[in-house]
Amino acid sequence: MQPSVVSWYDSNASRLAGTYEAVPPTITRDWLADLLPRPPAVVVDVGAGTGRDAGAFAGAGYEVVAIEPSAAMRAEAEARHPSPRIRWLRDSLPALTTVSRSGVAADVVSLSAVWQHVTPADRPRAFRKLVGLLRSGGLLVMTLRHGPDDGRGAHPVSLAEVESLARSHGMQVVRAVPSPDLQGRPDVSWTAVVLRLPDDGTGALPLLRHLILQDAKSATYKLGLLRALCRAADGSAGLAQEDGDEHVRLPLGLVALNWLRLYLPLTRADLPQAPGNRRGAEGLGFAGPGWRALEAGALSSLDLRVGAVLGETAARALHEALREAADHIIRMPANYLTFPGGGRILEATRTRATRPSGSLILDGAFLSAFGSMRVPRHLWTAMQRFAVWVEPALISEWMRLMQGYGITQGRTMDTGILAAAMTWSDPVRDVALPRARALTLMSAGTAVHCVWSGKRLVPDTLDVDHCLPWSAWPCGDLWNLMPSHRHVNQHSKRERLPSAEALQQAGPAIADWWEAAYLRPEDHVLPVRFASEARASLPGLSTVDAVRGPEVQAAMALQRTRLRRDQGVPEWAGHS
Repeated sequence: MQPSVVSWYDSNASRLAGTYEAVPPTITRDWLADLLPRPPAVVVDVGAGTGRDAGAFAGAGYEVVAIEPSAAMRAEAEARHPSPRIRWLRDSLPALTTVSRSGVAADVVSLSAVWQHVTPADRPRAFRKLVGLLRSGGLLVMTLRHGPDDGRGAHPVSLAEVESLARSHGMQVVRAVPSPDLQGRPDVSWTAVVLRLPDDGTGALPLLRHLILQDAKSATYKLGLLRALCRAADGSAGLAQEDGDEHVRLPLGLVALNWLRLYLPLTRADLPQAPGNRRGAEGLGFAGPGWRALEAGALSSLDLRVGAVLGETAARALHEALREAADHIIRMPANYLTFPGGGRILEATRTRATRPSGSLILDGAFLSAFGSMRVPRHLWTAMQRFAVWVEPALISEWMRLMQGYGITQGRTMDTGILAAAMTWSDPVRDVALPRARALTLMSAGTAVHCVWSGKRLVPDTLDVDHCLPWSAWPCGDLWNLMPSHRHVNQHSKRERLPSAEALQQAGPAIADWWEAAYLRPEDHVLPVRFASEARASLPGLSTVDAVRGPEVQAAMALQRTRLRRDQGVPEWAGHS
């Protein structure tokens, strides 16, 4: 915090004390009381002022660490709230040096009327320090002041900024509540924000936070591997195989495929991935002939996906690039990603995949030919459930590393370029193929019906709906694309999940559509693509036998449940 701000509070402590103490303490506020853990949980009160909140927490049985940089305010606080449950510290944002060194793990970190005193340039560092104080499942409670500065040194704040910082640190916004000023100032208002550091109860999230934020890194490779696994957990979980009770096993080719998709945009933008990496993939350990062919345009990022069909030339280039990436992953990041107490987290087994002699489909069998990677189950499950929070934290730290490498090289890293290159190249929202199949069936006299309403469709009323909505889970697989009446799709279902009842009711119509549009035995391409995509994105499907419609529907229903539970996607009850 700026010295001028501390000096202002030193000079005005006695005048402010009565006013501050007259305001109800944070612990009693309606927007917080039901979220608080039970005492004697640990509360860190940052910017404790006259001790109003610290005293109230201590009085309720909590253990409190009260941080206040102003000596005069601390004196007022200790005189007014002489509780043995409060430890008073002289410390301040953005560094929080003293409390960080103490190793305290807080259940609640509270900042009441403090954030406006942190300069915008210091806020990323300050937020990082605050998150570092929290134990898994802990709450970060902030009140944001909106209004003009009254001379003490305030900067504009916004909920959007806090939400962005939360996403970059894997935090969940639990509650955001606007309120008027409790001191009656007409030009001042507030927003109360409660954030949670997720905890799945297995220790996986603390391990991920350690690997992302604290583990030593000489290049971006560890982050690259973790993000490649995160993308597999979120979009290709169907390719994970059981490996006892404590592990799952992934195709090493899948991990390498995601690695290529992540690094290609970065090297094409000349963004450094290690201190000595200045141009493209120069000096990077995975940049061999196959990689150079991809950089030269042999394939686009959208070709690097399960279910893609490649010609012989492209298939050979990708085969070589996957081999190079798999070798590098085993040699470098998988070898050096370790538990805090020692021991490798990931175990990889390498096999030599046969070079393709013709066109191929990027399916599980091809990707498994490069070997396998054994992942602890609790880590894999956390990535599946919390990818929406884990991946932004990975991206934020990766960008920070690249900016640091740029500084050592005398280069300025444009934040917009960094963010664009870090964006995962999801499939384009393309419904052209199922639309074409529906129109072909119509022209041949075959009836095509809306799977939700049962109405017979004509070209003017035909829409193609993502059954599990694109906004929640950008999946353009054939199994997820359904014919729908335009009014139902655009005005009724929209970007919502079908309820369990609606999906069950539509089951026969969905099966009929799949059979007519994709699974005709005379078609040699679409059935294979349908099966490859379903096996990759829907866990639990058979990897040996032919994929059957009822099996896909059951797996789709499970995925619907996961999206509803983990992401809170709103439901649609069905067509009435």
